Amino acid sequence: MPGRKWSRRDVLKASAVSATGLVFAEPLKAAAPPPTAVTPALIEAARREGKVSFYSALELNTAERLARTFEAKYPGISVRVERSGAERIYQRIAQEQGSGINAVDVANSTDPSHYLDWKKNDWLQPYMPDDVAKHFPADQVDPDGTYATSCAWLEVIGYNTDLVKREDAPKSYADLLDAKWQGKMVKAHPGYSGAILTATFVLARDLGWPYLEKLAQQKVMQVQSAADPPKKILVGERAIMADGNDYNLVLLKDQGKPVEVVYAAEGSPLIIVPSGIFRSAPNPNAAKLFQSFFFQAETQQMLVDVFAHRSFHAEVKEEGAHVPLANLKLLKADPAAVQAQSEEIKARYSRIFKV
Repeated sequence: MPGRKWSRRDVLKASAVSATGLVFAEPLKAAAPPPTAVTPALIEAARREGKVSFYSALELNTAERLARTFEAKYPGISVRVERSGAERIYQRIAQEQGSGINAVDVANSTDPSHYLDWKKNDWLQPYMPDDVAKHFPADQVDPDGTYATSCAWLEVIGYNTDLVKREDAPKSYADLLDAKWQGKMVKAHPGYSGAILTATFVLARDLGWPYLEKLAQQKVMQVQSAADPPKKILVGERAIMADGNDYNLVLLKDQGKPVEVVYAAEGSPLIIVPSGIFRSAPNPNAAKLFQSFFFQAETQQMLVDVFAHRSFHAEVKEEGAHVPLANLKLLKADPAAVQAQSEEIKARYSRIFKV
């Protein structure tokens, strides 16, 4: 249905039809597939397909770097990147699957709850890259092997050091309610960004909706992506960001830009970014090769070194400017709870912030 916006309720109400035409009301129960190595046979099969479609909520420069690196490693296979906010990707995939359009091979999203829906509808193809089986902790891998965490980061407070002195800067979410920050903050929207949806869920759970109601009274500028607030404070359009990706600030600070990261006293929302292959993938072998490539130590290290993301690969070294995850108080979301509350969170947030 052209132009229709699909919500989680739409997806959950509709029965999913698999490639075989069978209807599944509940997720299939199956053992995780055995680990799969990249073999010459897989590479040759992927080359015969010649392309792979990658839907991603990572920033465009990150998704494109992944695509170009893959193409250089496996000549003859082109990567089509479809990049958007996680909630837009979710709607698009729901519309395509509901219309019988097989376009996506591999998708990654900043909203892990999407994978619960996709798995429930039997849209995901179990596949276990060697590196995932050998080097990733069990809590970052779906037990049935349909997805795993490709990277992670934190949602944080930040500020422009030209506009805010270090001693005056907020150190907690509670500090953002100080009257001196009224009209000086920027914040992303959970209706567009899966990362911000997760962060909003965590803050509403741990600090309560009354906190967000008070924050809304601070005349906060609203933007879409979790990557937008760092840009706004960089150019001085706002002095403080109430949320945004920590890696953007780490990268800017490395370049000598006047920005600083604040890991709030209450804790910082941990954002995990899963990746999975779709059962209806038009290029199934290229999809498997790309998924394996995504989780290889070399690729994971590139995400850390170049883009300041976090990796759960045991052989990958942490980015030097990062505060180690072990030293931070992490606020972790429950994807099932995010899934159940998603529409309510977005609607309530929009009412509160009048957007």
